[in-house]
This record gives sequence, C-alpha cells and structure tokens, in this order.
Amino acid sequence: MNDLSLFLPCAAGVEEFLAQEVHALTGRVGQDLLTLRGGVRVRADWRDALKLNLHSRLAQRVLIELAHAPYRSENDLYAIASGVAWEIWFTPKQTFKIETTAQHSPLQSLNFATLRIKDAIADRFRAKAGGVRPSIETQWPDTRVFAHLTTDLCTLYIDTSGEPLFKRGWRQDKGDAPLKETLAAAMLAASGWWNPETGEVSAQPLYDPCCGSGTIAIEAAQIAGGIAAGSLRRFGFEKLLPFQPHVWAALKAEAAPAPDTAAGEPAIFGSDVSHRMVDFAERNAERAGVAQAVQFRGGDALQRMPPVEAGVIVLNPPYGERIEVGGVARGRRGGGSDDAPVAARGREEAQTEDGGEFFVQLASHWKKSYSGWTAWVLTPDLQLPKRMRLKESRRVPMWNGPIECRLFRFDLKSGSFR
Repeated sequence: MNDLSLFLPCAAGVEEFLAQEVHALTGRVGQDLLTLRGGVRVRADWRDALKLNLHSRLAQRVLIELAHAPYRSENDLYAIASGVAWEIWFTPKQTFKIETTAQHSPLQSLNFATLRIKDAIADRFRAKAGGVRPSIETQWPDTRVFAHLTTDLCTLYIDTSGEPLFKRGWRQDKGDAPLKETLAAAMLAASGWWNPETGEVSAQPLYDPCCGSGTIAIEAAQIAGGIAAGSLRRFGFEKLLPFQPHVWAALKAEAAPAPDTAAGEPAIFGSDVSHRMVDFAERNAERAGVAQAVQFRGGDALQRMPPVEAGVIVLNPPYGERIEVGGVARGRRGGGSDDAPVAARGREEAQTEDGGEFFVQLASHWKKSYSGWTAWVLTPDLQLPKRMRLKESRRVPMWNGPIECRLFRFDLKSGSFR
C-alpha cells in the first residue's frame, strides 16, 4: 500500500487550489502530483489516503485507481475488472455498489457496462472464495467502486471516502439545498482569505451578510481554528481490509487542534434575513466546535451595518428569488443564500418588496456603509457587476455542479463606481 495512484475529483475551477492543498498534506511534487481537468492525481501511500480524507476541504472524494486500460466493448470491461484483485480490498460477505460515468463512450448502455463490471467482480469472488460472492447494495454499500469511461479507456477506482467529503458531519440544520462545504472552502481559497498550500488565514475579519445555515462562516471558523474537515464523520475506508484502527487513531490525534487555537474574540461574522436560518447556523456552529469563534445575527443585508470597521465579505447571494425588505423570501419562507441551489435561481432579477432590484440596493448600501471592504460574490449571472453598477477587480471561474459561475471581487469605496 506504499505506491497508490489516488484521484481526488473536485468542482471545475477548483483544481489548482486542490493541488496546493494536496501538496501541503502529502509533500508530493512533480510527476507525483498532477493537476487534471476535474481533479488532482497524486502518487501516495495508504496513510496519505486516510490523511487526505481527514483534512481535504476541496476534494469531493479520495479514489484509489485499480485499473486503467483500453476497451472497445462490454466484454473488454469484464476482462479489465476480472484482472483486479478485489479480494485484497473487501470480503465476499460485504456489499458493494458500482457507479459508472462516461465521456464520449461508444457504448450504447452505461447500465449494461455497469452490469458487466459487476459480473466480473462477482465471478472473481466466486472463483477465489469457493462460490461465495458479495451482494449489491445501492443505498448504503460497504464498498463503492467507480468506473470512468472515455472514448477508448476504462479506469476503475475503489472509493475510500464513503459519503462525499462535503458532508462534514456538523450540518444537521439546513434549508432545501445548501451550499456545499467544499464550494464554500473553494470560495475562501479563491478570495485569498485562506491559503490551502500554507494553511494560513488572513488577519482580516470575514463576514457573510446572507449566511443561510452558516456554511461559509463555519467553514472559515474551522479553518482558522485548525479543525480537520472530516474530524466529525466516518469514512468508507473504515470498512476496507487494509484499514488499521491504530493508524487512523494516530492520524486523528495529530489533527486535534491546540486548546488555545480558537481563543479570542470572534473575527468571523454571519447574518441572515431569516431568524430561523440564524438559529440553524448557531446550532451548526455548536456541532462544528466553532460556536465561540463565529458570531451570527439576524438582519436584512440591505440594512445591516458592518460588524467591524473593515474586512472581507464572502457571499453566495439569494439569486433569482424575490426578497422582501422585511426579511422573507417570497414563495419559500426562511430561504438564506446557501439554501437555494444556483440552478434553481435562474437568471431572473432578485427584487425587493418595493420593486427595486435587490443587487442595486445592496451595492448602494455597500458604497454608503462598507467603504474599505472587499466583497467576493459567487453568481451564475455573468452580468452581475453591470447589474450592481460596480466594477469588478477580479473574476474567478467556478462551477457549482453543472452551473457555470463567477466569483467576482469588488473593492468597495464610497460614492459612485460608474
């Protein structure tokens, strides 16, 4: 287990930040660490795989590559899967699931391709274990196998993460479709507030005026407090045969933050128009171990004054919803910014109750009250700077699932930007 090829998928636009994080966690460089489209490949060992699961804030999973070979038909897939020593990873008494993705594959049916890979795994176990084979479990499998097909290549992976890594284990109170923690961390990295290569965070205070259930603020507070991303959850590797509890216990002990790490007054703030969401955020912060490091308040983003003299605003605004000045999103009460998927927001203009455009009023409020601040806004609307009548100083491409977004930076000054 000392020479594994790991692939860590991530959201499009996050690859460079993830490569920096993986370098910091493993020390790998050069050909041992490659930045690819949609993820990072790293040559590492089993302990590194566990460490990456525990600490990575940007990866979606940690996958171990077990096969990479050309194919032309489903029978080729069967042969490739038959050649993998699955028996060193899990037992025939355990359950498994196969997930297949493809880009320009010539095969007619991904379901049939998945079936042939499943047959190969089952047949190999039957041959090795006296006729006994593992069962398929689609909901909560002990082991997850990932197959990726391109035009002519098949790659097979075994998953070490289990549930996706954005599920940190602390968010139990949430809205309909909250912002993923991995995307929140990517926003913090792109803004420069957090450096994933050095682990350092900015001395500037951080504020999310549309915090929803608190994702951005809590993620920032955990980073500042030195709390490992996966310290509160379980992982798929705990059911794999190479797992050794004492190695895992040592890694977790090493990751424990120093007792005084989170000492001092909160420099991370969040507010939301919905008091219900503020309650959610506070409970989530308590579970995440950062209740003393982040301060949440209720209040309208169009009216709330700065929590401190200057700092950094990072937000995923409530886009495509009608926002009442009084604080209730029309059509769905209590909707905070990270509780409405970007895909659902569309490109219609968010408006306040009196018909004014939300973003125009937000920009006006910022110019009056937030001079000296820097704001980073994630949106699928590429015309948002024009809509806000602000001039962006940077735009970072970033994808939220299948939705192309931009993270815009605005250097806020008093008066007009036109």
